[in-house]
Amino acid sequence: MDGASEMTGPDFDPAEDARGFRDALGRFATGVTVVTVPSEDGPVGITANSFASVSLDPPLVLWSPARAARRHRYFAGAPRYAIHVLGAHQQAVADGFTRGRNGFDGLDWQEDSSGVPLIAGCLARFDCRLEAAHDGGDHTILVGRVLRAAFRDGLPLLFQAGRYVSLKG
Repeated sequence: MDGASEMTGPDFDPAEDARGFRDALGRFATGVTVVTVPSEDGPVGITANSFASVSLDPPLVLWSPARAARRHRYFAGAPRYAIHVLGAHQQAVADGFTRGRNGFDGLDWQEDSSGVPLIAGCLARFDCRLEAAHDGGDHTILVGRVLRAAFRDGLPLLFQAGRYVSLKG
């Protein structure tokens, strides 16, 4: 049996069916990150699963905030930011940054020498300088040059089909 005949729904044009496109994309499990920046309003963070590696030489990563997000303006022009890869035990951290800026309340964090908020206890962290920003439709694609990175062992927090999922360790 070929892969196409195993699909449960018909082929569709994503330009005509945005919900179907979103549902199809949701079949791809992603890691969960929180991106943080300093701002004139204090520290700001946002949960994002649009994170990817770009290059080892030079060390580049990307993420893509939605233009419609109320916090987009803080990230689109930020010269420095940190991307935190969350561990399986950090769902509450992810949830804290999905709406508003109150995710820092009760969280263990500190500022680096540039004022970028750094969250403790994550699986990995990438301290970035903005390298490039590109139009990505309803998102902005932000490419960051990784200036410093840190990591530890552990299982990741994953998101798939609109829900958190876990790996068995």
